[in-house]
Amino acid sequence: MVIKPRLKGSLALTAHPAGCEEFVKRQIDYVKKSDKYSGPKKVLIIGSSSGYGLASRISLAFGAGADTIGVAFEKGVEGKRVGTAGWWNTVAFTEEARKEGLIAKNFMGDAFSDEIKENVIEYIKKEFGGKIDLLIYSLASGVRTDPKTGITYRSALKSTTNEIEGPTINLEKENIENGKMEVATEEELISTVKVMGGEDWKLWIEALDKADVLTEGFKTVAYSYLGPKVTYGIYKEGTIGAAKRDLERTSNELNDYLGKKYHGEAYVSLSKALMTRASAVIPVFPLYAALLYKIMKEKGIHEGTIEQKHRLLKDMIYGDHKELDSDRRLRPDNWEMREDVQSAVESLWDKVTPENFKELTDYAGVREEFMNLNGFDFDNVDYDQDLDLDELAAKKI
Repeated sequence: MVIKPRLKGSLALTAHPAGCEEFVKRQIDYVKKSDKYSGPKKVLIIGSSSGYGLASRISLAFGAGADTIGVAFEKGVEGKRVGTAGWWNTVAFTEEARKEGLIAKNFMGDAFSDEIKENVIEYIKKEFGGKIDLLIYSLASGVRTDPKTGITYRSALKSTTNEIEGPTINLEKENIENGKMEVATEEELISTVKVMGGEDWKLWIEALDKADVLTEGFKTVAYSYLGPKVTYGIYKEGTIGAAKRDLERTSNELNDYLGKKYHGEAYVSLSKALMTRASAVIPVFPLYAALLYKIMKEKGIHEGTIEQKHRLLKDMIYGDHKELDSDRRLRPDNWEMREDVQSAVESLWDKVTPENFKELTDYAGVREEFMNLNGFDFDNVDYDQDLDLDELAAKKI
């Protein structure tokens, strides 16, 4: 099978196994060439197959020598379907980690379910040394079934004030379109908080605590995003914003509890704007990211996912540069939010048109990063190669 990229809007419909392997190896190479750090040795990552979670797993394994457990919902070869990018990312990471003598265990399933939590805990007790010292919560999902009630909730990417309109980039058509965001109902707001808020993070910690598998000094970090004024209608004042505030309240509750029982810590970390599979479909965001990339690259402070997460873990969580704000949030987005960066982005924002956006922004960089997420546009991968599905199906994680 020859696999070519197919997009629908800003959604990728295909993934390339060899390209995903290259994507992972380049991140590993970056960490191997960077400064190492003394960090955790037994780590659980919820949402480990792509984006922030995958980069964190790579940094922890190859930068701190950590054994890792990854939880994700991905699929491999099924019939003529070649599998998801996250599946092939996980295959590549697992192979490379095991070459280094590291444990890399994967659980593919619904991270919201009691079953996955129980299976992970059983593995920790029997085969992972009995305890973990870090949990990264980096789950991106639009649907969650509450394990206590059986009710299924669906998140809604909407405003909580007024209808929002703004320019956004369609990666399939390679043009600028007018993105719209409607006002959420109360039910949609509640559902979004149930899916994207802190409830499941807290359930994971409670289950692990009850099972007595947390070490003294245990830490946990959940990833979030705030962004600048141009995205406030989405991230600060929208349904996502309500979920993020719930995540921050959960962080404070967990920090108090873990501090008293384990001398531990819990944080929310605000990430830099990056093109991920989740952020690509958010109105306004791709255009903001394209402008931001241009400015930060010009200033020599641009970071991709692996650069940022390695800095967060090495310098902030396990180093001497915490960078906490007044709300006790870790701020690896500090370079993005610099006044000179944001003023430069704002000055360009009103100058962008459908005719000049490719020249005025770093559209090429944003598109390349998005394609790389799905294993495409690497100069050393042969995309005309006929891949053997049987050989691919034999690869295990």
